[in-house]
Amino acid sequence: MAESAPQKRFRTLLILGAPGSGKGTQGKVLGSVPRFHHLACGDVFRSLDTRTALGQQFVEYSSRGELVPDDLTVQLWRGNINQRVEGHIFKPEIDLLVLDGIPRNVEQARLMEEDIDVLQVFHLSCPDRTELARRLRKRALKDNRFDDANETVIQNRFATYEAETKPILDYYTKARTTEIDASQAPAKVLYDILAGIMKLPAWKEIEQMRV
Repeated sequence: MAESAPQKRFRTLLILGAPGSGKGTQGKVLGSVPRFHHLACGDVFRSLDTRTALGQQFVEYSSRGELVPDDLTVQLWRGNINQRVEGHIFKPEIDLLVLDGIPRNVEQARLMEEDIDVLQVFHLSCPDRTELARRLRKRALKDNRFDDANETVIQNRFATYEAETKPILDYYTKARTTEIDASQAPAKVLYDILAGIMKLPAWKEIEQMRV
């Protein structure tokens, strides 16, 4: 019997940025546009079936307030995205996958190499940490998450990003990285991201499709 063809890697756009840079906002907006499918790491965890074996493993870590290990995080993500493909929610032959919050570090990026073909990384850059902290406090108070407005909590989030997530920029080649000024108005940030996407050969290919 002939072996089945290996699954092609999903054509993927990564949105990377420090807490408060607006990556979640931009991911959601892009995901509302036809031919883009957005998946945030938080969506994976929120939709998890805790009755499954993997779900039980997740509960073990989260109930202790511990970070979920990289290999388990990627397994959970893989299960979620495959469900979306099987349910025809995400159509990889005509959609670009937009990720934010995952991969969270270089090890996750390595583990996900077999799943995703990263076409471009959009780095939402804002060196002004005071502005990012202001945004985080504003959002936390709006959502009644008062602990998240604590200055120590905010600075810890910045430190974690610098130590664990920002090195992803060095993992991918500079040719695949686009710097976006995240201090601009959200509409201008979106405009700059779309301008970068429209230069990609994969986008031009999708544009030619009549779907």
